[in-house]
Amino acid sequence: MGEAAAEMGRKPRIIVFDSGLGGLTVFRAIRASLPGADYHYLADDARFPYGALPPDELISGVLEVIGAALADFPADCVVIACNTASTLVLPALRARFSMPIVGTVPAIKPAAAATKSGLISVLATPGTVRRDYTNDLIRDFARGVAVTLVGSRALAGLAERALRGETVPDEAILAEIAPCFVEKDQRRTDHIVLACTHYPLLLDRLKALEPWPVEWIDPAPAIARRVVQVLACEAAGEGQFQAHSTKPGADAALQALAERILALPA
Repeated sequence: MGEAAAEMGRKPRIIVFDSGLGGLTVFRAIRASLPGADYHYLADDARFPYGALPPDELISGVLEVIGAALADFPADCVVIACNTASTLVLPALRARFSMPIVGTVPAIKPAAAATKSGLISVLATPGTVRRDYTNDLIRDFARGVAVTLVGSRALAGLAERALRGETVPDEAILAEIAPCFVEKDQRRTDHIVLACTHYPLLLDRLKALEPWPVEWIDPAPAIARRVVQVLACEAAGEGQFQAHSTKPGADAALQALAERILALPA
């Protein structure tokens, strides 16, 4: 934990894990809060996308990848910057490893608290939409609110393509987000939860394509606050970071993309 790092006279070490590039949005927010920590960004590109993986395969795969990373980079905190993995794998990770594990779950509670129209949407992967965890959040925190669950099969891939500089047409993005915009009894959706960390990579495009103004809820700031809380230490100065992909030969390209994302405002 953060206290242990301080006692040993070293910077805290943080692993940020995602199925691909989406966790870079979370990494950026955490590093803005703790710039002096040392980071290992870990992308399980070899299994991307996670949405269609069987649950047993996803659990065993994430445990394997995180275990291997910890052997090389003993971390004080591990951040699972992936909704699909978090809604399924967090109990197994916390049972296996002793350091704090910070997950990413759909921000249904703040959206339900903030809505004025009583209509919110959750834009996620099909896997996150299917999870009991997501439905439990709706039951516990969104009573009296109409929640539209939208499981996009393509948006995470479109976000990765856009980040890599490929052309992604507006029509392709709009087709994925259109079901989020609901009109009912002269009311309209007013909050959309971005329940996949890939989606904030397209936030400017999402805002430009929205048929009416909504609040898009990005989970990254809340995750960063939680990491600061569990580490309970300061990390001033500037730490180091390395990026690793489970796809052979992809580390250098991932490092370059991470550096580009870090250069953007958090």
